[in-house]
Formats: sequence, structure tokens, C-alpha cells
Amino acid sequence: TLVPCLLLALLLLAPALPAPDKRGLIFNLDTGELCLQSAQCKSGCCHRGSGLSLARCAPKAAEFQECSPKSLYGVYYKCPCESGLTCDADKTIVGSITNSDFGICKDPRSSSGW
Repeated sequence: TLVPCLLLALLLLAPALPAPDKRGLIFNLDTGELCLQSAQCKSGCCHRGSGLSLARCAPKAAEFQECSPKSLYGVYYKCPCESGLTCDADKTIVGSITNSDFGICKDPRSSSGW
């Protein structure tokens, strides 16, 4: 008699269960949503304004905007560049550890003498 009761309970509860969201709860987050790692964001950038602020997904940096070449922690103070651009920055290990190796996004195909 226990099995039919459990089956009935499952059938009654099934419509109340949330449908799976295509966006997901942890990954595929939109700009502005809270994040812990850049891999969670659609943009690939989990950004924090300061060491005390909450990190949120942000768009990647456009040409001539400040950028970070790579983050060891998965959270950026300056987002990496959009696809096709490079972050012209001092890429020392000290800069990577202190998260202060900022640069400027530029097009490597550009002939401007940066």
C-alpha cells in the first residue's frame, strides 16, 4: 500500500516542480547577474569594482578600453578584451597575483604605432 501512495504523491507534485531553465542557475548568466567565476557568465567576464564589492557578469572590454590579460582567480577588476582584440599589458607574475596587470584593448592587425 506504500508504493501506490508514493506514486500518487509523485504524480500530484510533478506539476509543482519547476521546469528546467535554459539559462541555468549557475552557468550562462546574463550581464549584471551575481557570479563567482567568469566561466558562469555568458560574456566570460565576472567583474568586481573593488575587493569589497560583489562580482557581477559584465561585457568584455572593447577596443581602447582598459582590460586584464588573464585572471588567476576567475574574477576580474577589468574584463578581458572582446574576441579579436589583445590586451596590451605588463604580463608579469606579480601583476597577475595582485590583479593589477591592466592594459588597453587593441586590434593586433591595426597599423597604429601604439
